[in-house]
Amino acid sequence: MKYGMVVITAGFSGLLSFSFLAVAIGSDYWYIIDVNRANLSDLEDLSSHSGLWRIREGKNATSWPIQSFFVDTSNKTEIEKHLINSHKVIVILLPLSLLLVVLGGICGLVSSLARNPSLLAGSASYFLFCSLFTLSGLGVYVSYCQQARELLEPDILASIHVSYGWSLGMACLSFSLEVTAGLLLMLAARMAHLMGHDHGVIIIAMA
Repeated sequence: MKYGMVVITAGFSGLLSFSFLAVAIGSDYWYIIDVNRANLSDLEDLSSHSGLWRIREGKNATSWPIQSFFVDTSNKTEIEKHLINSHKVIVILLPLSLLLVVLGGICGLVSSLARNPSLLAGSASYFLFCSLFTLSGLGVYVSYCQQARELLEPDILASIHVSYGWSLGMACLSFSLEVTAGLLLMLAARMAHLMGHDHGVIIIAMA
């Protein structure tokens, strides 16, 4: 495999990772609640889908913002306070990860053009580090949804179907592509090191 192909593939992986995560953060299909229409047709309009910032409910997709930073928690239970804090962590970690991917892309471009093994290894490590932010955000989100579901009464749970949407899938793909970009840059660093070593051997032989 050639050096150029490796760094180009790493670049596309990083670009797709950014695109997928940006779409996921801005979309409203992280969590979907469908009311059982067979038994509760009168509650059909209560079906909803939600994102990180808002909930859309009913046929008309009425939007309700999800507030967590400016909520008075003095009259909330400990579980509710924990859920609010978890949401704060989610909406900080994932946008931060998006910003870090942009910076990582710049570092990766510079290091790949310079063909410097140390810079490439540093960029690779940076991408892998960024992926931890994305993974942490996804982990907290899944835990957040599970805890919120546990607050519902059993009879309510029996009348609805809950599932994760394509937005979460896009975020998971973004995480995978971040890791892929990091590993490819690590491979490029190794290839650049070997090319530099071979070049040095040729110079010594000619001398």
